Amino acid sequence: MSEQSVRLTKAFVNLQHLTHNMRLLQELVGSRQLWPCIKADAYGHGAIIITRQLKSLGYKTFGVADVEEGMALVQAGIPATYIVLSEALPEHCQALVAHSFEPTISTLNMAEALAREAEKAGKRISVHVKVDTGMGRLGIQPEDVRNFLEQCQAFPALHIRGLMSHFPRADEADKEYSLEQLGRFRRVLEGTQEYGIEVRHIANSAAIFDLPDSYLDVARPGIAIYGLHPSGEIANSRVNALKPVLEWTTRIVFLKEVSAGMGLSYGHAYHTKRPSLIATVPVGYGDGLNRNLSNNCTVLVHGVRCPQVGRITMDLTLLDVTALRGNVQLGDEVVIIGRQGAEEVTADELARKLGTINYEIVTGISHRVPRIPIQLDEKIK
Repeated sequence: MSEQSVRLTKAFVNLQHLTHNMRLLQELVGSRQLWPCIKADAYGHGAIIITRQLKSLGYKTFGVADVEEGMALVQAGIPATYIVLSEALPEHCQALVAHSFEPTISTLNMAEALAREAEKAGKRISVHVKVDTGMGRLGIQPEDVRNFLEQCQAFPALHIRGLMSHFPRADEADKEYSLEQLGRFRRVLEGTQEYGIEVRHIANSAAIFDLPDSYLDVARPGIAIYGLHPSGEIANSRVNALKPVLEWTTRIVFLKEVSAGMGLSYGHAYHTKRPSLIATVPVGYGDGLNRNLSNNCTVLVHGVRCPQVGRITMDLTLLDVTALRGNVQLGDEVVIIGRQGAEEVTADELARKLGTINYEIVTGISHRVPRIPIQLDEKIK
């Protein structure tokens, strides 16, 4: 029996919704290229599943966080151009060159190490120079880019294919800082035209919706691919057309009647206020259901919101299904994220309860939860 059929807690990945989201994003950027970001296991959705579907749609270039992520996809039999978005070290150069990955670089030390390894392998490696226009994380200062490119001319095995930067505040309603940042990047591009840069890219998901002047040659969508909003401050109403790709479900494995005043789970952080029907489900913080959601979230059973009660444990969680007494049984589906009937629980809802962002909710779903691709809204149990 396969793991997917054994595991009662599953994440369904709706490929139709993924296709819809990509078509929406492509329509927004027009003829420009999209390089989908599939880092962090495709934002928790399953990088192999997502990348295969994106390739079937014609996309050929993808952003990964590091060398290991790219290697995992190559080993899964998914050839593509992989842009390594985080800074690597010289010790990674052999793998970068061997797999023809396109790393982001910000230091002459890395440029030299890559060129040396490429020359040894009889290859020429393409790289993307990162410019820090205001993120303050990685990248060369704008005033140093020309000098850096000039120094890289000494390495014939190094091909400076792209100049790139990143927005830290494009998802805010006030776009003043992002526009200033875009201006800094454009001045760098204008001052480096003689170096034959092929692709210029800075736009992320938020910028695709709200900053059309930032599209340049390529846009790098991330969170929007997966049908999640970059933030609640995006002005473009078309963001509401995104469709969530992931649905997270589990099933009831135990039901018990308990009396009023009964303490539940570790520490008895919850006591029943009435005679209650309590369901146990096989999902916990070991699966990515954050312990800080204890007594602070609801799930869907038969289309009804049922409160989670007691402390969430590593493998098991309790639900109060008293409202469904007589209509609930072992094996019934429980929706943690997703729609059931007229009700829906979103990653954004859980994020608000935790004081975080939807990115953390979906990337936090652990690897022991199988990701199951589906083509239809109808799930396969």
